[in-house]
Amino acid sequence: MFGDRHLIVVDLGFGDAGKGATVDWLCAPSTGLDVAAVVRFNGGAQAAHNVIAGGRHHTFRQFGSGTLSRVPTLLSRHMLVEPIALAAEARALELLGIADPLSLLSVDERALLTTPIHGAANRRREDTRGAARHGSCGIGIGETASYALEHDAPRVADCLRPDVLRRKLIALEQHYAPLLANSVHGYDSIDDLVDVYTEFARAVAILPGDQLAAIAAQGRLVFEGAQGALLDEWRGLHPYTTWSTVEPRNARAMLARFDAPGYVLGVTRSYFTRHGAGPFPTEDAELSIAERHNGTGAYQGEFRRGHLDPILLRYAVEACGGVDGLVVNHLDAIGDIRTATGYLTPESYVDRLDLGAWQDLVHQLRLTDLLNRATPVLADLPADVPGYREAELGVPVVLTANGPDRADRKPATNRSFRPTRAEHANPPPATA
Repeated sequence: MFGDRHLIVVDLGFGDAGKGATVDWLCAPSTGLDVAAVVRFNGGAQAAHNVIAGGRHHTFRQFGSGTLSRVPTLLSRHMLVEPIALAAEARALELLGIADPLSLLSVDERALLTTPIHGAANRRREDTRGAARHGSCGIGIGETASYALEHDAPRVADCLRPDVLRRKLIALEQHYAPLLANSVHGYDSIDDLVDVYTEFARAVAILPGDQLAAIAAQGRLVFEGAQGALLDEWRGLHPYTTWSTVEPRNARAMLARFDAPGYVLGVTRSYFTRHGAGPFPTEDAELSIAERHNGTGAYQGEFRRGHLDPILLRYAVEACGGVDGLVVNHLDAIGDIRTATGYLTPESYVDRLDLGAWQDLVHQLRLTDLLNRATPVLADLPADVPGYREAELGVPVVLTANGPDRADRKPATNRSFRPTRAEHANPPPATA
């Protein structure tokens, strides 16, 4: 199905489409894909990738979702690493019978550290927004990324150099002191953080520079994305986005460094969901689809449900520079789901969204405004949901799921594919 290509798994929605379950299936020994490592290429500890396999359930946050099959994880330079949460996740995996999970983990020394100071600042900033919250998870992802733009931020390599680490943590604390004055959100002392992070450095493999080619020589790589393309920092619906490049340019760039081929899997649901604030044209509060592992978060907000939206999906595919294959999850939960054929807006009828230039947040704000004012035109969903998805997006469905368990997934190798829309032959430029 995939030949000898490395796999890049990216969500085409607002997140929660089943990336983790997809990666778990790809890494299972029964698929015979010979996966050498799962590479996390964006986001951080705010990820929540639910995997159910063989009676075990785990919500993957920083470990790759192939861990239940003992596939190693590489946290790339594009990850925001939170060592305290990582230790807690390792303990949870041990309780599921994964022996010494930290031995399966390696971390690029260039990755940024997300600290409790970032988290406290994140929650304080969201508190001040009141009803205008952006829908943050409250972990400090945005603060980690934004601080690093203008400061010498703590990185994983600093965990090997306690004096350097201490200096950077003190500077970080001083930077946020005005924001956190009289705040209810506290954090551990600098001394305690230095102790925890130096212990982290002793427990995991910290890799100097780019080691990806050596890992790829041992087998196939699976790049596991976080969040969804519609939340991308530059292509998402600003300002309701993440401080992370969700679309696959960074994964493509890492593969390009050693001239390796990649295959992008776009993961979708049979319907649309969104966690927290932001535009959601097909949202329908009357839809009562059970969600075992998604609920309301203190900072993230409520879990919202809506009808299928091919207009947003086509935009996401274009934002990703095209995808090679589709994964359609939750086919067991179609129920009363319908599909949007376009939007009615005060100005006109819309059935496609302009991509615009990369890093043009003015354009993204215009998209957000348009979608906030859009009323979807809904039609009945065809019985062949995977076939309908192929026809609407011009991309073959290669994997489907009729339930949450690994056993509920199957390759769609018997499908015929007749694209009706132009292929995306010119992906956006990659960044190393």
